Amino acid sequence: MSTPPNGLGVVELDPFDDAAFAAWHHVYTVAETHELGDVATAWQLEEVRALMQRDGTTAWVGGWAALLDGRTVGVGWMRTPLRDNLELAELTVHVLPELRRQGIGSAVLSHLEQVARQRGRRILNSLASWAYGAGSDAAGGGSGPGFARASGFDLALSEVQRELTLPVDEALLVALADDAARYHPAYVLRSWSGPVPDDLLHGWAEVTSSLATEAPTGELELEPEVVSAEAVREHEETVERQGRTKYNTVAISPSGEVVAYSDLATTVHEPGRAYQWGTLVRREHRGHRLGVAVKVANLRLLQRERPDVTRLTTYNAEVNSHMIGVNEALGFRPVARLGDFQKKLDG
Repeated sequence: MSTPPNGLGVVELDPFDDAAFAAWHHVYTVAETHELGDVATAWQLEEVRALMQRDGTTAWVGGWAALLDGRTVGVGWMRTPLRDNLELAELTVHVLPELRRQGIGSAVLSHLEQVARQRGRRILNSLASWAYGAGSDAAGGGSGPGFARASGFDLALSEVQRELTLPVDEALLVALADDAARYHPAYVLRSWSGPVPDDLLHGWAEVTSSLATEAPTGELELEPEVVSAEAVREHEETVERQGRTKYNTVAISPSGEVVAYSDLATTVHEPGRAYQWGTLVRREHRGHRLGVAVKVANLRLLQRERPDVTRLTTYNAEVNSHMIGVNEALGFRPVARLGDFQKKLDG
């Protein structure tokens, strides 16, 4: 690792300081989009600000800036869960491309590791993206994976980023929905935009909280999330402040349980673009084509309500062959890769 430049200092970010926050977000965005360009999925300024300005009950979020001669040249970002996974810290480090390999990123990471220890965290998770052609282990290049490995992180899960051009032909969606429906005649689908209806709230909290551990996790060390209706409502408030709108579909079993879901989101800060968030079927209800059903129903909802959206981005673990098959049937194409990296702190 390089020795940081003389005079470099790492300071905590004040999310209510507009100038400091704008400088922080500029470095983050430039670094995040440097290698992937338009394919990159950087968080928008107001989306991050909404997270950092709220003292939530589900997670704490903070940022740091590396300053050199008064200029922000590197940034860090950390999230620590407050209801579950109490040994976990999720973090990222970004440095302006022209100033890399000078020890700035290492200085920011060292500071974040110190904060993580102070917060009682011993497991660090971080995400890094790279070009699709570089391979599933990023052997073909990528500054993010290279920095992560050099800093003691191991690649725990490899994902593929895919994009779908909208609208998808309605005839294809109807055909997929009708074919899937033959396998779950006793199940009911419900779709809506915005907050979860009160009568579905508990079931939604149960099924969505299981995504982190029921979806493929590779070598990641994760605990199940706490089921909390309060956490769902808190998240919805944050989503609204971020300028996002959610589109959601669930499958309900004959006994009235929410057993599958799919949700995606649009944002006023990226016109024309939507992001697929989660899709999951509870283990005991798999084999009924419910994953296809909820995903197709949700896409039809989006296309009805938001014909202005022309691209949809999603991620799938490379080992998740079933969901990859669903996405390929819809027309998604691979555009980049994402790695979930993990490091365990000593002591």
